[in-house]
Amino acid sequence: MIVLGIIDSKPSTAAIMRDGEIVAAVAEERLCRMKLASGMPRTAIQWVLAQAGLKPEEVDQVAVAQEVCVYEPEPIPWKGWFTDQDALKTYRFDNLSAALAPIAGRFPLAWKLHHQLKRLRSRERPRQLPLLLREQYGLTAPIRYYDHHYCHATTAYFTGGMDEALIITLDGGGDGQSGSVYLGQGGRLTKLAGVDSFNSLGNFYSYVTEICGFRAEKDEGKITGLAALGEPVYADILRQFIGCTPSGHIRYKVPMYYHSAIKAIRQRLPTPFDPTNLAASVQLILEEVGLAFVRHWQQKTGLRHIVVAGGVFANVKFNQRVHELPEVDRFFVHPAMDDSGLAVGAAMAALSEQPHAAAPLLPQRLANVYFGPAYSDEEIEQAVAAANLSAVYLSDMPEQIAALLAEGFVVARFTGRMEYGPRALGHRSIMYQTTDPSVNDWLNEHLKRTEFMPFAPATLVEHASACYENLSGAEDPARFMTITFDCTPQMRAQSPGVVHVDGTARPQLLDPETAPDFYAILTAYHRRTGIPSLINTSFNMHGEPIVCTPQDAIRSFLAGNLDVLAMGNWLLMSDAAAARRFQGGSRKP
Repeated sequence: MIVLGIIDSKPSTAAIMRDGEIVAAVAEERLCRMKLASGMPRTAIQWVLAQAGLKPEEVDQVAVAQEVCVYEPEPIPWKGWFTDQDALKTYRFDNLSAALAPIAGRFPLAWKLHHQLKRLRSRERPRQLPLLLREQYGLTAPIRYYDHHYCHATTAYFTGGMDEALIITLDGGGDGQSGSVYLGQGGRLTKLAGVDSFNSLGNFYSYVTEICGFRAEKDEGKITGLAALGEPVYADILRQFIGCTPSGHIRYKVPMYYHSAIKAIRQRLPTPFDPTNLAASVQLILEEVGLAFVRHWQQKTGLRHIVVAGGVFANVKFNQRVHELPEVDRFFVHPAMDDSGLAVGAAMAALSEQPHAAAPLLPQRLANVYFGPAYSDEEIEQAVAAANLSAVYLSDMPEQIAALLAEGFVVARFTGRMEYGPRALGHRSIMYQTTDPSVNDWLNEHLKRTEFMPFAPATLVEHASACYENLSGAEDPARFMTITFDCTPQMRAQSPGVVHVDGTARPQLLDPETAPDFYAILTAYHRRTGIPSLINTSFNMHGEPIVCTPQDAIRSFLAGNLDVLAMGNWLLMSDAAAARRFQGGSRKP
């Protein structure tokens, strides 16, 4: 059975699954080059169909990650559901929601009415979806709609490789919920609980992100890194707003939403306040409330295997805390834990519910996340020529890259199929040595980034226990760079460029099955240097999506003043880097 999954959230995404296998998945932002593009994944739908070699009539079902809808399409002309302006939308606070918050927060019926009003405001979209898909893409397959958090849950369960697991989702909100709890067993999911979007732990973290001077729903990762530099001196103030009840429910203690929430929190903070300490405080509250929620449902079910998804689980420090709970034996974070994973989740929901399937959809260990576009050496050669650059063709690229890295050059790598999800995992990555403690400053300056988290390391799996503590049970999320670990003394001394001030790092553990070519590079580098880790940061300039095409890669390579660009089997070197190599020099900060 062939299913097209789509989500029009931020970022919007399309995916194709065939008989339980993810064939193709890509976020619209990577193709249209607008960060966090929202709206109909127009180009992504076209691309996944082409990648899968499918004609529109071969799609058996369309699965939409949106609350179940029974509206029928109206025979009226379509006015252009999603335009480029929709794709440019940024986080905005809902004035109606903020105004109603003090009332809605106290009266459940008012809150339900508020959600109904929001659904009425967006009803045109599901009503017109069949018409849009038919007229623009020739897709006539039946359409099924699936709840936002159910789709998060299916991604976590069906890629976590555990037949019986506790499934937990937490995010800012979707379809009126900001979290859910499911039991996964034998390929079936049973819902145990939900958290309504009014009491959103994810939104609470975003409110503080905004108060700290960053952009909510975009810069939460900066808050996570900044937290390690401060002290949680405002934690008692933040505890006045949110908590987890003894019955396992996340609850706001003060009725607030969006603008009213930001206003209420600011009023109780001292003037002025220290953003670093506020970041540390909200990180502590996230961990306290989130862990209380997880522990309640773990104790209630007795399940020691936990799989998770949703934007809150993009917080790698929180993931470490969940993994370290004594009640947890195995832990998995779906690699596309944010809304970019929902297209796959919707497709998985559809496949898991087929009554006449030859075999039920069962959890599998996710082999890799290379589901995006790839480009041939011929296409790369044409892009290099069009940019009036010169490149050399190499048949032993892993060895050549390892040699350049060992000599101290920054290497941007573009190869194979692009990664699915928010992390670059070797196919669209920038690599460098881990030995330079100043690299976070000067390389981020080149990439025009302002980051508080250090660069993440890629580490050979056979050396992982010498570099990180308490890995057991979290090896799979470590393959996808979705969790931090405390670093060993050896790692701290050997690789200071990737160890945060709190002594942690967010590794990508490399094995020959998950990422064979990246593993080959690091193996060759280790043979030369004795160091089993390299910096792996995403290949993009600040404010841009991760590079997708050879043209994107060349543009970012030049703009970032990088040393080497390895694209497929073609290698380019900047004039400055070539001169340094000829003179026997190395990259200077």
